[in-house]
Amino acid sequence: MNPLLEVHQLRSGYAGSTVLDGVDLTLNAGATLGLLGRNGVGKSTLIMTLMGLVPMSSGTVRLDGSPMPHRPHKIARAGVALVPQGRRVWPPLTVGEHLKLATRHAQPGTWTTKTVLELLPRLAERIRQPAGSLSGGEQQMLAIARALLTNPRLVLLDEPSDGLAPAIIESIMDVIHRMRTEGVAVLLVEQDLHLAFSVCDEIAVMDRGVIVHRTDTESFRSDPTTAHRLLGVA
Repeated sequence: MNPLLEVHQLRSGYAGSTVLDGVDLTLNAGATLGLLGRNGVGKSTLIMTLMGLVPMSSGTVRLDGSPMPHRPHKIARAGVALVPQGRRVWPPLTVGEHLKLATRHAQPGTWTTKTVLELLPRLAERIRQPAGSLSGGEQQMLAIARALLTNPRLVLLDEPSDGLAPAIIESIMDVIHRMRTEGVAVLLVEQDLHLAFSVCDEIAVMDRGVIVHRTDTESFRSDPTTAHRLLGVA
Protein backbone atom coordinates (compact mmCIF):
# COMPACT_ATOMS: atom_id res chain seq x y z
CA MET A 1 0.00 0.00 0.00
CA ASN A 2 1.36 3.40 -0.98
CA PRO A 3 1.49 6.03 1.78
CA LEU A 4 -1.20 8.72 1.79
CA LEU A 5 1.41 11.37 2.63
CA GLU A 6 4.99 11.27 1.37
CA VAL A 7 7.45 13.99 2.34
CA HIS A 8 10.98 13.87 0.93
CA GLN A 9 13.85 16.20 1.83
CA LEU A 10 11.49 19.06 2.65
CA ARG A 11 13.10 22.40 3.43
CA SER A 12 11.38 25.62 4.42
CA GLY A 13 11.72 28.56 6.77
CA TYR A 14 11.07 32.24 7.33
CA ALA A 15 12.71 35.37 5.92
CA GLY A 16 15.68 33.53 4.47
CA SER A 17 16.29 31.33 7.51
CA THR A 18 16.05 27.54 7.29
CA VAL A 19 13.83 25.79 9.85
CA LEU A 20 13.07 22.49 8.12
CA ASP A 21 16.34 21.08 6.85
CA GLY A 22 15.46 17.93 4.93
CA VAL A 23 12.39 16.30 6.48
CA ASP A 24 11.52 12.78 5.32
CA LEU A 25 8.13 11.48 6.44
CA THR A 26 5.43 9.04 5.36
CA LEU A 27 1.94 8.48 6.74
CA ASN A 28 -0.54 5.80 5.71
CA ALA A 29 -4.25 6.34 5.30
CA GLY A 30 -6.05 5.94 8.61
CA ALA A 31 -2.83 6.03 10.66
CA THR A 32 -2.05 8.45 13.48
CA LEU A 33 1.51 9.71 13.90
CA GLY A 34 2.60 11.73 16.92
CA LEU A 35 5.29 14.31 16.18
CA LEU A 36 7.26 15.19 19.30
CA GLY A 37 10.26 17.38 19.99
CA ARG A 38 11.57 20.21 22.10
CA ASN A 39 10.33 23.75 21.49
CA GLY A 40 11.68 25.44 18.39
CA VAL A 41 12.77 22.34 16.45
CA GLY A 42 10.36 22.89 13.55
CA LYS A 43 7.22 20.90 14.38
CA SER A 44 4.72 23.70 13.78
CA THR A 45 6.70 24.86 10.76
CA LEU A 46 6.26 21.41 9.25
CA ILE A 47 2.49 21.59 9.80
CA MET A 48 2.30 25.07 8.29
CA THR A 49 4.47 24.06 5.34
CA LEU A 50 2.33 21.02 4.59
CA MET A 51 -0.73 23.29 4.62
CA GLY A 52 0.91 25.73 2.21
CA LEU A 53 1.13 28.55 4.76
CA VAL A 54 4.94 28.51 4.76
CA PRO A 55 6.55 28.16 1.31
CA MET A 56 8.80 25.21 0.54
CA SER A 57 12.32 26.05 -0.55
CA SER A 58 13.05 22.52 -1.80
CA GLY A 59 11.89 18.93 -1.52
CA THR A 60 8.69 17.17 -2.49
CA VAL A 61 5.32 16.49 -0.85
CA ARG A 62 2.93 13.97 -2.38
CA LEU A 63 -0.63 13.20 -1.34
CA ASP A 64 -1.98 9.82 -2.41
CA GLY A 65 0.74 9.61 -5.06
CA SER A 66 0.18 13.05 -6.59
CA PRO A 67 2.16 16.25 -5.97
CA MET A 68 0.63 18.31 -3.19
CA PRO A 69 -0.74 21.65 -4.43
CA HIS A 70 1.07 24.73 -3.13
CA ARG A 71 -1.86 27.00 -2.25
CA PRO A 72 -3.76 26.43 1.03
CA HIS A 73 -7.25 26.43 -0.52
CA LYS A 74 -6.16 23.84 -3.10
CA ILE A 75 -4.53 21.72 -0.39
CA ALA A 76 -7.78 21.85 1.58
CA ARG A 77 -9.77 20.78 -1.47
CA ALA A 78 -7.32 17.90 -1.99
CA GLY A 79 -8.40 16.54 1.39
CA VAL A 80 -6.08 18.06 3.99
CA ALA A 81 -7.49 19.91 7.01
CA LEU A 82 -5.65 22.00 9.61
CA VAL A 83 -6.45 22.43 13.28
CA PRO A 84 -3.95 25.20 14.09
CA GLN A 85 -2.25 25.93 17.36
CA GLY A 86 -4.23 28.58 19.18
CA ARG A 87 -7.53 27.58 17.53
CA ARG A 88 -7.79 30.70 15.31
CA VAL A 89 -11.56 30.98 15.32
CA TRP A 90 -13.27 34.20 14.24
CA PRO A 91 -14.60 35.78 17.48
CA PRO A 92 -17.65 37.63 16.04
CA LEU A 93 -19.00 34.63 14.10
CA THR A 94 -21.32 32.19 15.84
CA VAL A 95 -20.62 28.50 16.14
CA GLY A 96 -23.27 27.85 13.50
CA GLU A 97 -21.71 30.35 11.11
CA HIS A 98 -18.31 28.69 11.50
CA LEU A 99 -19.80 25.31 10.67
CA LYS A 100 -21.70 26.68 7.69
CA LEU A 101 -18.53 28.23 6.25
CA ALA A 102 -16.67 24.94 6.70
CA THR A 103 -19.21 23.07 4.58
CA ARG A 104 -19.19 25.48 1.62
CA HIS A 105 -16.53 23.61 -0.34
CA ALA A 106 -16.56 20.34 1.58
CA GLN A 107 -16.18 16.98 -0.09
CA PRO A 108 -19.09 14.56 0.38
CA GLY A 109 -18.50 12.07 3.15
CA THR A 110 -19.20 10.88 6.67
CA TRP A 111 -18.86 14.21 8.41
CA THR A 112 -21.94 16.43 8.31
CA THR A 113 -23.10 19.15 10.66
CA LYS A 114 -25.39 16.57 12.28
CA THR A 115 -22.68 13.96 12.86
CA VAL A 116 -20.18 16.54 14.10
CA LEU A 117 -22.65 18.00 16.60
CA GLU A 118 -23.53 14.50 17.79
CA LEU A 119 -19.81 13.90 18.40
CA LEU A 120 -19.35 17.33 20.04
CA PRO A 121 -22.68 18.04 21.75
CA ARG A 122 -21.38 21.06 23.64
CA LEU A 123 -21.14 22.89 20.33
CA ALA A 124 -24.79 22.10 19.62
CA GLU A 125 -25.69 23.79 22.91
CA ARG A 126 -23.78 26.91 21.84
CA ILE A 127 -24.74 26.97 18.17
CA ARG A 128 -25.86 30.62 18.28
CA GLN A 129 -23.05 31.91 20.49
CA PRO A 130 -20.18 34.00 19.07
CA ALA A 131 -16.96 32.01 19.04
CA GLY A 132 -15.25 34.71 21.06
CA SER A 133 -17.53 33.94 24.01
CA LEU A 134 -16.59 30.26 24.13
CA SER A 135 -14.10 28.76 26.56
CA GLY A 136 -10.70 27.69 25.27
CA GLY A 137 -11.81 24.06 25.21
CA GLU A 138 -14.99 24.89 23.32
CA GLN A 139 -12.99 26.91 20.79
CA GLN A 140 -10.71 23.90 20.30
CA MET A 141 -13.72 21.69 19.68
CA LEU A 142 -14.99 24.24 17.15
CA ALA A 143 -11.63 24.24 15.36
CA ILE A 144 -11.75 20.43 15.17
CA ALA A 145 -15.38 20.46 13.98
CA ARG A 146 -14.49 22.98 11.29
CA ALA A 147 -11.75 20.66 10.04
CA LEU A 148 -13.90 17.53 10.09
CA LEU A 149 -16.69 19.16 8.10
CA THR A 150 -14.41 19.35 5.07
CA ASN A 151 -14.38 15.52 5.10
CA PRO A 152 -10.59 15.34 5.00
CA ARG A 153 -8.33 12.39 4.29
CA LEU A 154 -5.59 13.90 6.43
CA VAL A 155 -5.89 16.14 9.50
CA LEU A 156 -2.94 18.20 10.75
CA LEU A 157 -3.39 18.79 14.49
CA ASP A 158 -1.01 21.32 16.05
CA GLU A 159 -0.87 21.24 19.87
CA PRO A 160 -4.60 20.59 20.41
CA SER A 161 -4.21 20.15 24.18
CA ASP A 162 -2.44 23.49 24.72
CA GLY A 163 -3.81 25.17 27.84
CA LEU A 164 -6.82 22.87 28.19
CA ALA A 165 -8.28 21.06 31.19
CA PRO A 166 -7.88 17.26 31.45
CA ALA A 167 -11.58 16.65 30.74
CA ILE A 168 -11.31 18.52 27.43
CA ILE A 169 -8.15 16.61 26.54
CA GLU A 170 -10.06 13.36 27.09
CA SER A 171 -12.70 14.62 24.64
CA ILE A 172 -9.97 15.35 22.08
CA MET A 173 -8.71 11.79 22.50
CA ASP A 174 -12.21 10.50 21.78
CA VAL A 175 -12.44 12.60 18.62
CA ILE A 176 -9.07 11.39 17.33
CA HIS A 177 -10.07 7.78 17.97
CA ARG A 178 -13.23 8.44 15.96
CA MET A 179 -11.15 9.89 13.11
CA ARG A 180 -9.10 6.69 13.06
CA THR A 181 -12.28 4.61 12.96
CA GLU A 182 -13.42 6.59 9.93
CA GLY A 183 -10.08 6.08 8.15
CA VAL A 184 -8.78 9.64 8.52
CA ALA A 185 -5.01 9.97 8.82
CA VAL A 186 -3.77 12.26 11.59
CA LEU A 187 -0.43 14.03 12.02
CA LEU A 188 -0.42 15.19 15.64
CA VAL A 189 2.06 17.71 17.03
CA GLU A 190 1.78 17.48 20.81
CA GLN A 191 3.61 18.15 24.07
CA ASP A 192 1.18 16.11 26.18
CA LEU A 193 2.74 12.65 26.09
CA HIS A 194 -0.32 11.01 27.62
CA LEU A 195 -2.45 12.27 24.75
CA ALA A 196 0.11 11.30 22.11
CA PHE A 197 0.66 7.82 23.55
CA SER A 198 -3.10 7.23 23.88
CA VAL A 199 -4.03 7.91 20.26
CA CYS A 200 -0.94 7.42 18.08
CA ASP A 201 0.19 4.29 16.25
CA GLU A 202 3.74 5.63 15.94
CA ILE A 203 5.90 8.37 17.39
CA ALA A 204 8.39 10.49 15.45
CA VAL A 205 10.79 12.92 17.08
CA MET A 206 12.06 16.06 15.40
CA ASP A 207 15.29 17.88 16.22
CA ARG A 208 16.90 20.81 14.39
CA GLY A 209 14.52 20.61 11.46
CA VAL A 210 14.74 16.88 10.71
CA ILE A 211 13.12 13.65 11.90
CA VAL A 212 15.74 11.94 14.05
CA HIS A 213 13.76 9.01 15.46
CA ARG A 214 10.62 7.06 14.60
CA THR A 215 9.15 3.93 16.12
CA ASP A 216 5.85 2.40 17.18
CA THR A 217 4.30 3.99 20.25
CA GLU A 218 4.73 1.02 22.57
CA SER A 219 8.45 0.77 21.78
CA PHE A 220 8.92 4.48 22.46
CA ARG A 221 7.03 4.26 25.76
CA SER A 222 9.18 1.34 26.90
CA ASP A 223 12.46 3.15 26.12
CA PRO A 224 12.77 5.99 28.67
CA THR A 225 16.47 6.44 27.94
CA THR A 226 15.75 7.44 24.35
CA ALA A 227 12.80 9.62 25.42
CA HIS A 228 15.01 11.46 27.91
CA ARG A 229 17.80 11.94 25.37
CA LEU A 230 15.48 13.29 22.68
CA LEU A 231 12.88 15.14 24.74
CA GLY A 232 14.46 15.76 28.12
CA VAL A 233 11.73 13.81 29.94
CA ALA A 234 11.92 10.80 32.18
